[in-house]
Amino acid sequence: MSDHVSHTAEPWLRGTLTEVDAITRAVLHALELAGEDIARWCAGLTEAEFSARPFGLPPLAFHLRHTARSLDRLLSYAEGTQLDATQLAALRTELDADSTHDAVLAEFRAALRTAATRIRAFPPDHFNAPRTAGRAALPTTVGGLLVHCADHTQRHTGQAVTTAKLLIAMRG
Repeated sequence: MSDHVSHTAEPWLRGTLTEVDAITRAVLHALELAGEDIARWCAGLTEAEFSARPFGLPPLAFHLRHTARSLDRLLSYAEGTQLDATQLAALRTELDADSTHDAVLAEFRAALRTAATRIRAFPPDHFNAPRTAGRAALPTTVGGLLVHCADHTQRHTGQAVTTAKLLIAMRG
């Protein structure tokens, strides 16, 4: 990174990951930003806040579990495989309140690292390869699934950050 680039700039503006193609870089930067946003806004919350449902909103723990497990599912589809029993079981427990704040954050961080490794494995000349997603085998492509990894992660990160900000404001 050059000295003139601010450390507060979002990952896509830091001049990093130039060794990968633009699409892969954008997806990886989206995951990197999600990790930074969650660390900034959610790491200091209490156990109770992490599982809270202010105004009926889904808890932070759900957003982080769902993001982590969705990345795994989406990348399985991109790799041309269907979901296994473990992935299906994990899907059914995303709203469960049986994990600690630290365990959910660890799952989220590990999923981002694993996803980044898996994403880097896709050669750009495979981005237009046809794939299907879900039980209905809806048509998509490898590239479509990779881009969805980015936008879905960002969507749930935004919801988690908004919920975290609300919980922090409610402390007073």
